[in-house]
Amino acid sequence: MGLSYNVYLDADKIFGCKNCKAHLADYNDIISRSFRGQHGKAYLFNNVVNVITLDAVERSMTTGRHIVRDITCRGCKETVGWKYDKAYEPTEKYKEGKFILEEELLCIVC
Repeated sequence: MGLSYNVYLDADKIFGCKNCKAHLADYNDIISRSFRGQHGKAYLFNNVVNVITLDAVERSMTTGRHIVRDITCRGCKETVGWKYDKAYEPTEKYKEGKFILEEELLCIVC
């Protein structure tokens, strides 16, 4: 197995891990700001970087059942959100393959 290198984003406003400041997502890539996580407000993204996806689990959420994977920061292993693998409700299918980052676990990196 080779070395893992962090990706450094080039944007005006970047979300980073609150714990270690590793770049996670470009602020301009937010799809939706109307999500809630375990710690409050959360954001939906198409892409995130410098994360590790954990094992898939089925969870009952306010919008129905989903198969999700927690995502952790590659730098410090802190959980920062989750990835949607599967949505059972047809109206929730748009979430599949997308990521949630929880605002409380993020910082703005300049």
